[in-house]
Amino acid sequence: MPSLATEPTRRAALRWLNELRVAGVPRVRMLFHSHPRYADLTPAQYAEGLAWLMRMGMVTLSGRPVVEVSEGELRDAMASAVVPRVLWSQATEDAKKATGAAGERALLRLLRQGGVPHIKHVAALSDAYGYDVEAARSTSERAHIEVKSTTDPTRLVIHLTRHEYEVMTKDAEWCLAAVLVGSDGNAANVATVDRRWIYSAVPADQGMQGRWESVRLTVPAYALAPGLVTESWALLADGLLPSCPVWASRPSSPLASA
Repeated sequence: MPSLATEPTRRAALRWLNELRVAGVPRVRMLFHSHPRYADLTPAQYAEGLAWLMRMGMVTLSGRPVVEVSEGELRDAMASAVVPRVLWSQATEDAKKATGAAGERALLRLLRQGGVPHIKHVAALSDAYGYDVEAARSTSERAHIEVKSTTDPTRLVIHLTRHEYEVMTKDAEWCLAAVLVGSDGNAANVATVDRRWIYSAVPADQGMQGRWESVRLTVPAYALAPGLVTESWALLADGLLPSCPVWASRPSSPLASA
């Protein structure tokens, strides 16, 4: 039976599981070694976290995660050396990535159609920004857009990383765009998630020895504003977006009336 894991190994392992969903081992290792956000653990602790996951069969030798677990589930696994019975699916993972990429492309098309002159797809360059798209009309009208995509028009469930959240808390130009991806790959609808609701919805760290790294949020209708808007300006004209209701969003949401 594999040895039980220490607290630093648990933290490192959870970060590996989160980041390996979108990048390979060399890229994630470079992120851990170079980004100040991950400097609380040493390279040796990150190496032990990955090695523990491989010994437990939770990550393949090629660096592919085969489980999706919460922090609590991983803590239990490390305390008991029992692998959680939550298997990762290649088909599901591929579908998630395809939907995410389609949503980003669809939003970029809408921004161009809307005449936004300065657009940059920063997610294609790096995951370190904490958002996916930069858009600007002038120095006073700028937006850093985190894009969350789905094909489900009935409810909006998003996954927010700790890095994305921390960028939001420091960046007044950050906003979260929810994109409903249609069967043709275009945006069937777009809504903006109220950042004040995000503040209220994320979990609180319970102590110095533990912190959340990603969170799953089910966004209620009152936290959605139709279209793509920041605190000061609207990036997309209403005429560019479908008028049909989606995710039960209403024009009377707090963000729309602020």
